Amino acid sequence: MREQRATAPRTKPAVLTRMRSAAGRGAPVVTYSLIGITFAVFLLQLVPGLAITDRLLYAGVYSLPGNLEPWRMITSIFVHSTGLIFHVLLNMYTLWIFGQLLEGLLGRWRFLALYLIAGLGGSVGVLWLGDPRVAVVGASGAIFGLMGAFLVIQRRLGGQTTQLFVLLGINLVIGFVPGFNIAWQAHLGGLAVGALIGFIFIETRKRSQQKLQIWLLVGVALVLLLLSLRYFFLPIG
Repeated sequence: MREQRATAPRTKPAVLTRMRSAAGRGAPVVTYSLIGITFAVFLLQLVPGLAITDRLLYAGVYSLPGNLEPWRMITSIFVHSTGLIFHVLLNMYTLWIFGQLLEGLLGRWRFLALYLIAGLGGSVGVLWLGDPRVAVVGASGAIFGLMGAFLVIQRRLGGQTTQLFVLLGINLVIGFVPGFNIAWQAHLGGLAVGALIGFIFIETRKRSQQKLQIWLLVGVALVLLLLSLRYFFLPIG
C-alpha cells in the first residue's frame, strides 16, 4: 500500500482544479463580477436608511449646471427597482447569456469597455430623449448595448441573426407600451452605442490596429461625455 501511494498520481481538490481550469479557459470573470456587484448593490438597496437607490439613480436634472453629478450616468446601471425583483433578475440573466458569449469573443477589457460605454450611452439617451425630472435605474441600456454589439459582430462574421433581431424587436416594442414604466430612451441609446462599438471591434480586429481601436473607443466615450453637457448649451424644454 505504501508503494502504491508513493507511485500513484497526486490529485488536487476538485473545486480548486475546476477553478484553475476555468481560469485557463478564460472564464468570463468580468461578467460574473458585474453580476455579483449588481446583486450586492441590490441587497444594499433593501437596507433602510442607506438610500442607495437615491444616491446612484440618474435623471436629466443631474446634468444641469449647478446640479451636476455625472457619475450617476454610470452608477445608475448598477441599481434596479426594488419593488419588482424580476427587473434585476431578468437583466442579470440576459447579462449572463450575452456576457459569456462576448467576453470570450472580445476579451475581458474590451467587454468591460463595451458594457460601461454602452451604459453611458443609455444615460445619454435618457438625457436627450426623456423627461429630465424622471429618474431611471437599471442595466438595460448596457445590456441593449451588448445585444447591439453582438448583432453587428455576428452579422459581419456571417452568423445567423434572425432570432436576435426578433428578440431586440420585442424588447424595443415592450419599452413603448404605456404603463410598463420602461426607459426606452436608455434602450435606444445603449443599442446605438453598442452597435457602434461592435462595428469598431470587428473592423479593427487585426493586431496592428489595436492602438486605433483604443483611440476609437476613447473617441466614442469623449463624444458621449460631450453630449452629456447638453444643458450647458441648450435650455430645458
